[in-house]
Amino acid sequence: EDEDSGEVYYPRVACRLLDLGTCTCSDYPNRLRQVPDCTVLTIERIAEFHWLPRSCAYRLLSEGQALPDWHPLISGNRDSVHKAGHSVCDQVIAETADLDLEDYVTDWEL
Repeated sequence: EDEDSGEVYYPRVACRLLDLGTCTCSDYPNRLRQVPDCTVLTIERIAEFHWLPRSCAYRLLSEGQALPDWHPLISGNRDSVHKAGHSVCDQVIAETADLDLEDYVTDWEL
């Protein structure tokens, strides 16, 4: 997020715990211990997360919008998001200590 303008930029860099093959957290139960700045999303705190993509279920529901048909909570299929092209799978790289996130900013809006 730009400190001056408030504009949000999205990097193509995934958390080091994201399994790039399955597009799921590789250690969800221990993620907060392994990644101390991991964001815990709850519907009660949604106003804090204005930077979430427009397709995020938390954001959509907080704005009174319906979830799209491809969303796993509607389809009942965790792969539907991938099949519909609204997944970061195959679009991100793994985080490493030497990466400069600013070099990986993308203009996508998932």
